Amino acid sequence: MSKLTKSIIDVARYQGDGNNRDVRWDHVVRGLGLRVYPTGRKAFVLSFRAGGRKRLMALGAFGVLTLDEARQSAGRMLKGVLDGQDPLRDRETKRAELTVADLGERFLIEHVEPKRKASTARDYRAMLKRDAYPAIGTLRIGDVTRADIAKLHGSRSATPRQANYLIACLSAFFTWCERLGHRADGTNPCRHVERYPEKRRERFLTSEEFARLAHALADAEREESETKSAIAAIMLLIFTGARLSEMLTLEWTHVDFERAMLFLPDSKSGKKVVYLNAAALAVLNRIVRVAGNPYVITGRRPGEHLTDLEKPWQRIRAAAGLDDVRLHDLRHSFASIGAAGGHGLPILGALLGHRVAATTARYAHVAADPARAVNEIIGKTIDTAMRGAGAVVALRSRA
Repeated sequence: MSKLTKSIIDVARYQGDGNNRDVRWDHVVRGLGLRVYPTGRKAFVLSFRAGGRKRLMALGAFGVLTLDEARQSAGRMLKGVLDGQDPLRDRETKRAELTVADLGERFLIEHVEPKRKASTARDYRAMLKRDAYPAIGTLRIGDVTRADIAKLHGSRSATPRQANYLIACLSAFFTWCERLGHRADGTNPCRHVERYPEKRRERFLTSEEFARLAHALADAEREESETKSAIAAIMLLIFTGARLSEMLTLEWTHVDFERAMLFLPDSKSGKKVVYLNAAALAVLNRIVRVAGNPYVITGRRPGEHLTDLEKPWQRIRAAAGLDDVRLHDLRHSFASIGAAGGHGLPILGALLGHRVAATTARYAHVAADPARAVNEIIGKTIDTAMRGAGAVVALRSRA
């Protein structure tokens, strides 16, 4: 037995043949130990005797609990043992009563909000409240089965992408429940629930459609039917290929006019650089800064950014006759033009801020267009040469 320290825990590796427990005991709090699993997972445990029986109780995974928190928790429970309590029996009784809705809020507050992006937290909260709670919210956490999850997934078959996202949310929730000991390890009911195939929607604007969009934006600006912020946001989405969230939350401190770059501290793919072409710079230079507001795309409330671009976009796209075009399709169009121009997919991925090459590879079929164009040029050159020589090539029938 030796004193547990964070450095010792960090380097601890499983020592055993897979059939025996590997527990490192602490000498600061007697009975507290760190259990190391063959998978590399580490969790704090507490050994004690209650009612004449030896008990081993999981306190929580290392990472969820710090060493100091585990010692404090163990100390409180050992005090209860001296008073005649059995904390393991009490936990099992309480756990049997907890429902999905009971733990859902804790999951959001303790895990999602501190560790995920604000947009993800909002999505998870909405899905749990709208989809999960009405279906399985009253079920005890240990009673939820794979059949329950599959039924819920199937009820959302009309929106396969959202149905799959719901399963991803619930899978994260039940994994968190396992880590905290509310379900046995390896019992996540979302496992092996087959996801729906998702068809990627690819909609690229043509040159003629871009011209119609430009006219609609110019009319909206001249007639002042839309706010200057909304028009500027759409223009920047067109010329940068940035994501909507990146543009709406853009601050002036992120803009480097001298180097023609945006330095985004936090995007979907982490820190990101957005390169500004001359057209994008021109849009930014026309935006009037609002005193006391750090955002480029300002909202109606003082000090806040624009939050709803969807309604202005619906009106503008209707005026341009582009009713099937989403705001995200502006990003696809930016990418498709880059690919069709013969620029390499790695460079295109860097412009878009893709972390993995597979994400950019969806534009590979567009990148083949230059090859087709070159093929046409070669064919026309040969055809012109042959016609100039007055030669007519007759193909003999093979019959």
